[in-house]
Amino acid sequence: MLKHLHISNYALIESLDIDLCEGFSVITGETGAGKSILLGAIGLITGGRADLTAIQSGKQRCTIEATFDIHAYNLEAIFQEEDLDFDPNECIIRRELTANGKSRAFVNDTPTTVATLRRLGNYLIDIHSQHQNLLLGQEDFQLSVLDTVAATPALHRSYSEAYRLWRNTSRALAKAQAELEENRKDEDYLRFLVTELSDFRPEAGEDDTLRQQCDTLEHAQDIRMAMMQGYGSLSESDAPVTDTLRQVRNMISSVQSYFPRAEELAERLESCRIELQDIADTMEAEAESIDCDPELLERVQSRLNTLYALEQKHHVSTSDELATLLTDMQERLEMMDNSDEYLQKLRQEEAEALSQVHALAERITQTRTKAAGKVEKNIIAMLKTLGMPNVRFTVSIVPTEAGANGMDKVAYLFSANPGAAMQNISQVASGGETARVMLSLKALLSNVTSLPTIIFDEIDTGVSGHIAEAMARIMQQMGQQGRQVVSITHLPQIAAMGSHHYKVSKDVSGNETRSHITLLSPDERVTEIANMLSGSNVTTEAINNARALLGL
Repeated sequence: MLKHLHISNYALIESLDIDLCEGFSVITGETGAGKSILLGAIGLITGGRADLTAIQSGKQRCTIEATFDIHAYNLEAIFQEEDLDFDPNECIIRRELTANGKSRAFVNDTPTTVATLRRLGNYLIDIHSQHQNLLLGQEDFQLSVLDTVAATPALHRSYSEAYRLWRNTSRALAKAQAELEENRKDEDYLRFLVTELSDFRPEAGEDDTLRQQCDTLEHAQDIRMAMMQGYGSLSESDAPVTDTLRQVRNMISSVQSYFPRAEELAERLESCRIELQDIADTMEAEAESIDCDPELLERVQSRLNTLYALEQKHHVSTSDELATLLTDMQERLEMMDNSDEYLQKLRQEEAEALSQVHALAERITQTRTKAAGKVEKNIIAMLKTLGMPNVRFTVSIVPTEAGANGMDKVAYLFSANPGAAMQNISQVASGGETARVMLSLKALLSNVTSLPTIIFDEIDTGVSGHIAEAMARIMQQMGQQGRQVVSITHLPQIAAMGSHHYKVSKDVSGNETRSHITLLSPDERVTEIANMLSGSNVTTEAINNARALLGL
């Protein structure tokens, strides 16, 4: 239940603090006084889209904060899932908008996302605005009413998973069939390419290996000469470096008995000599291994040229990519060779998935058919109390192709007059009739979902007199079931039925216009309802009528 609402610097509201009560409350006020602004603010704390133009001119920030009592609604698990502190008696939701374009959301002073506010809002408040009456003619809404009344969310989750699996297997089968058909158009050429690449056998990293091998063979004589000259300079010249190092080491060692540091120097010289000797030996071995082989060079160059040609042909740049391409083409050929078995496997998987979809859809249809009877019975009963004694209302369920919501096409068929054929409600119901049907549906759904707070924004459009009183009585009964029901209305018959009466007004001071909302006292209620009855010129008769409506 919404206990308290605070709004600051939002549209025409500079600062507002109001306590809201359990049961049936009404909000009245002149057109343009700010009732829609109040709804917009409440919409923000339930995850509505932020409009920065709503921040009052000259202000840097607007804030909307709502305090809820949620102890009776079993929402602790949702708070745990969203990693939010849970206080059942005082849940505070706050939304802040800043002039620089930022929007921040908090639940019990913990920063959160707008998506989380939207999720919590689904469990806390239902705002029924006038345009939502258009939903009555939409199949998705009609279907959702049945499913809400049927109360089988686990069954629907199972169906959604089965439907997703079936769609995936269907797409996989279609893709495999299309690929197979496309591949078979060029099967002969594909086999030629696979044979060509398989005979060549490209290897990972072969580009660099062949290029290096080619460079070595092309410059074999130069490489061998360089190695031999290096070896000779180190080990076989008239004054080989290794012999010189040996001699110097011996000279240094001769003084180490009376110059201790000479021992370290001698060891370092010996290490250098050993390393250089190893280098010299390696150079000699390399020189002996280098062989100028024109035939080998020709073979390496030929393979390298073939590799370049194949890379260019297949629009790749390395032998690694060429090897990967060969693997892919081999897999495509293998799929073609085993296509019958592969397609049969996919067909079997698709058939099994579709069978599961049909089985779950049939169970959903059964629950909807049962729920349809309940909806028809309740709606007809309520519509009769709302001045439609000859009303007929039927939920039509006809089979259709499998879809995301099952295999049912739903339509609400309606007739308000004797002898009139029943037709889709969106085609025959007047504005007043639509409002009464929507109120009846909301009353039914509120009992099923136990939603804490329901706000009706002028649901009485198109009705008056005793019909308005009957609609008010339904909302009053909804409020007597441990629920908070708020009706924004222009009708005195509805305003008089509220247990609490709030008035939205605005005042103009200079160039500024500000909206306010106040809880009316008993005497103020009489004046307000009399004003609604007779206009600005409140007569004694209007006062008496107002007192009569209020039961005073």
